[in-house]
Amino acid sequence: MTESSNIAVVSCPTCKRPVEWSDASPWRPFCSERCRLIDLGAWASEQRSIPSDTKGGMGERDEEPQDS
Repeated sequence: MTESSNIAVVSCPTCKRPVEWSDASPWRPFCSERCRLIDLGAWASEQRSIPSDTKGGMGERDEEPQDS
């Protein structure tokens, strides 16, 4: 078995092109810097987000902190 057959191949999250998961692919899991920046822009503009079960925004608590 050659070393190249042990390299995993994943799909670029942005354009779905195959990307080798190796040092030869510096932008992994993306195929290029362009795809990486497109993804970053989607997160920054809140087109993408992680769902939450809480009503409040980030950093809000249900209870007020108690003074010691």
